[in-house]
Amino acid sequence: MRLKDKVGIITGGGTGIGEAIANVFISEGATVVLASRSLGHLEEVVNKIKKDGGKAEAIQTDIGDEKQVQRMVAQTISDFGKIDFLVNNAAATQERSVNVSEMTLEFWNEALNTNLTGTMLCIREVLKYMIPCKSGAIVNISSIAGVKGVPGRSPYGVTKWGINGLTETVAIEVGKYNIRVNSLSPAATDTGKFSTIIDMLAKPLNISHDEMMTKILQHYSLRRVAMPDEIGKAALFLASDDSSAITGQNLIVSCGFHMLDPDEII
Repeated sequence: MRLKDKVGIITGGGTGIGEAIANVFISEGATVVLASRSLGHLEEVVNKIKKDGGKAEAIQTDIGDEKQVQRMVAQTISDFGKIDFLVNNAAATQERSVNVSEMTLEFWNEALNTNLTGTMLCIREVLKYMIPCKSGAIVNISSIAGVKGVPGRSPYGVTKWGINGLTETVAIEVGKYNIRVNSLSPAATDTGKFSTIIDMLAKPLNISHDEMMTKILQHYSLRRVAMPDEIGKAALFLASDDSSAITGQNLIVSCGFHMLDPDEII
């Protein structure tokens, strides 16, 4: 088991990709602390994990709030004595399209506060424990939107470009402490949120959900989007010793979407 006796935090762990990552990590022997603003979803996931014999805890946390992040990390240390890994998955997904010419500061800052500042705060706080131990793995969930620009989604995209830069920068800073920092960039993933985004894209084109899906899948070389557990397995690779010589890298998990001409991106 690749994460046997390992303890770590997964933010945004109550639904979608975060839940899938938690389940994959649990299957490999990890103890997981799941954090999210919504406690209800977290408790559902944790209760299922415990029912199946795994070890998990839910901590309600808004990662954009410095004090809440500090409390989350301190509670993890108090309850389990260590932090071996951190998966920064929590994100504001931007469920409507807005061009920069129509951008409000409130809409812009919402994405930056959660996706970028929140990621930094989580990294900063766990490093206070990882650095003295000279051990640890951090996985930042970025996005294909942090590799290629997507019209109408600049707040989300900018935060993901920022996460990729933050990943490489922190990897350089903490490499001497044997701490690895990598990012993972999915394209579309088959979650409930993805369905909402499909509807958002279809509306201005006046086409159906299924027609939008057909249009989108033409731009994936595998002609499908990734399943959440496929993202979980990629995160497992980066969090485990299977990637012990890898740091400061961005792993693209896109079913071939990243190979497209930028003009073809929807």
